[in-house]
Parts: sequence; C-alpha cells; structure tokens
Amino acid sequence: MEVRRRPAAAGADGPPRPRPDAAVAAAAAADEELVLRPPKLGVVAVAMVAFLAPFSYLAFVHYPLDADLRRSILICGAMSLGGFFVVLRLIPVAARYLLRRGMFGRDINKRGLPLGEIRVPEALGIVVGIVYLVIAILFQHFNFAPDSMWLVEYNAALASVCFMILLGFIDDVLDVPWRVKLLLPTIASLPLLMAYAGGTSISVPKPLASYVGVAVLELGSLYKLFMLLLAVFCTNSINIHAGLNGLEVGQTVVISAAVLIHNVMRIGSSTDHELQQAHAFSIYLVLPFLTTSLALLAFNWYPSSVFVGDTYTYFAGMALAVVGILGHFSETLLLFFLPEVLNFLCSVPQLFGLVPCPRHRLPRFDPHTGLLTGTKDGNLVNIFLRLFGRCSEKSLCIRLLIFQALSCLFCFWLRYMLTGWYK
Repeated sequence: MEVRRRPAAAGADGPPRPRPDAAVAAAAAADEELVLRPPKLGVVAVAMVAFLAPFSYLAFVHYPLDADLRRSILICGAMSLGGFFVVLRLIPVAARYLLRRGMFGRDINKRGLPLGEIRVPEALGIVVGIVYLVIAILFQHFNFAPDSMWLVEYNAALASVCFMILLGFIDDVLDVPWRVKLLLPTIASLPLLMAYAGGTSISVPKPLASYVGVAVLELGSLYKLFMLLLAVFCTNSINIHAGLNGLEVGQTVVISAAVLIHNVMRIGSSTDHELQQAHAFSIYLVLPFLTTSLALLAFNWYPSSVFVGDTYTYFAGMALAVVGILGHFSETLLLFFLPEVLNFLCSVPQLFGLVPCPRHRLPRFDPHTGLLTGTKDGNLVNIFLRLFGRCSEKSLCIRLLIFQALSCLFCFWLRYMLTGWYK
C-alpha cells in the first residue's frame, strides 16, 4: 500500500518554472533513481498455466465448439498474448515518466525498512487499460461484421471502460474524496446503459415461481438500475479490498479466469445460439483483460516495483461488470465476487461513518520481525490476521488469493448443485 505524493501545481503566485537545463537535470536524476526490479515472470508463468490451461482444455478438447468460434478465440488469444508482452515492455517506460511527474508512493507495509523509503511509481494501471482497449478495438476487425447486432453493445462496453480509465487516472492525480468515488462509475456506466438493447427480464427461481405467479419477471427500468448498481459495486469493491502488494491485480486475475471457464462451460453445455453468442462476447472482452493484468502482476507482485493506482482498480471493476452484464450472468459474477462482498459488508460501519475510519485501513507492520499484525479495522486483510495470526505481507496476500480461488470453486459447485432445481 502506498502513501501518495501528488505533484504540486504551480499557480500564478507559485514558484517559477524550472529552466530547461534544470528540468533535464531533474529528469536525469529521476531516471537514475528509478531502477525497477525484474518482473516476476516465474510467478506469472505459473498463474498463466494454472488459469489458462483449464480454459484451453475445455474450449479445444472437451467441448465440440463451433469452428468459427474456436477461430475467433484463437485470434483473440494471440492478440491477448501480444498485449501481454507489450505491457511488459511499456511499464518501465511509463514508470519513468510518472516518477518524473511526481506520481509515486511509498510502501506503508514496509515502513522502517529500506524498501519503505523507495519511491514507487503509481497509477501504472493506465498502461494496462490503454493496451487492453487497443486489443479490444482491433479485434472487431476479425470478428464482427459492420452490421453485427453485437457491435453497438461491444463499443458501448469499451466506451464505459475507457471512461472509467480516464476517471480513475483523474482520481490518481487529484486524489478525490471516497464519497466522490461513488459517482465515477455512475458516470462511466452511461454509455453502456444508453446502448443496452438486451432483455430486461429475469427468470424467477423455481421455488419462488408459485409465490410470484410468473416464471419470467419483467423489470424494465429496474433492470438498468441493477446494471448501474452492479458497475458501482464492482469498481469500488476491488478498490477497497486492497493494501497488499499484488492483491488488487491478483484478485482480478482469479475472477477473470473463473469468468473465462464459466463462459466456455455455458457455451459447451447450451444449444441456445443467442446464449452462446453472449458468452462468446464475454470471452472476447475478458481474455485480453486477463493477459494484460498478468503482465502488470509481474511488476506488482511482492515486493512491488510499481503501484497499480485507482486507475487499475476502477478499470478492472468496470471491465468485469460489463462482461457480466452483457454476458447475462450477473448473479454468477456476484458469486465470484464473494470475498469482495464480504469485505464490503464488514467495511460498512467504517465506510458510512458509524465508527471511526482511518485513511489507510492497513495492519501494523513490525520492521524487526517483518510481520503484519491485524488492527480492529473491518476489512478482510485485518480480519484474516486476527483469525490466523501474524504473518508476512506476501503470505497474507497468498492466503487471500487462495480464499478468492476457493470462493470461485464454491460458485461452480453451487451452480452445479442447483441446476434444474433453482432455475
């Protein structure tokens, strides 16, 4: 977790602009100071195999998917892999520019150690967001006809994601109050809400159908309100379930992998062409998101060389929200977000001012032992420490990510058990 230092803006009465030679000298000093540790490619390689191997097996071996669909997935996968290497190359370049502009932080969980004094560039989520958008836009050329019914919603989804990246970066620069943060995804969701032309009805669970009186309930505008609330929740839930090196990116990587597997399972087990198209649409959006996020994880894993910033957490939340909304599996997406839901519920008293809320709800770090101790703050990071005892930051992050993966496995098990009875 970082302590931010925003760049000072020189006004009319502020200090004079530095001379060109002084600016060049400052930039050179920043370049010399910034020495990024090599990316943790071993960690990322293990994660990539663990998450993409099941998806690839299901898509190309287990299920007899349509040849055109497999071709589209291969093209999307190849472009996504290219995006992975582009992000690896661009992060050191962007980190240098951000450090020059004074956008850096210091790691609170390493305070008292030499690592805690290093200026760590932040807001590197901007790199992932831009590369993701470029891949998603170029992919249209290979998959969608100019008159495709999906093209409007696809571009509306990208517009919402792009809007969220912009607002997230503005938040990183201006550090807006958290109450204002609730408005940002509301604004970014407007393109998606205005362009959405899908159904606004839901299937009533079978045990409740006799009480409701109908099997399909039309919600109308209430469904779009639900879409808006889902986008607001996804973006902010990732933003508040944070504070450890690799946690923000790690949780989104786990959820993205679960979404990929869910999509291909739904395609393979259904004969409904429209449902298959919706889940294929979801694959095309989430696959480049997963690979570019893995590239960022290589630099953000413990000990972090860069911080992702609110730019990434907002971008990640909006990307997953539009995937769930347009793929028509918002209920399943919320189950994948189970740790984030629990973290939000535990955080409600502090978030709404019922009990005192510090700026950084982080555990206490002991520089002599290198261990973290849980505080009374109501978030999963501190709750895990209170339940399971003190541990290192890396171990705590791994425990939380294992909990995230187990929650996704629980979701798959629950869907399997309830199939045919619940809906």
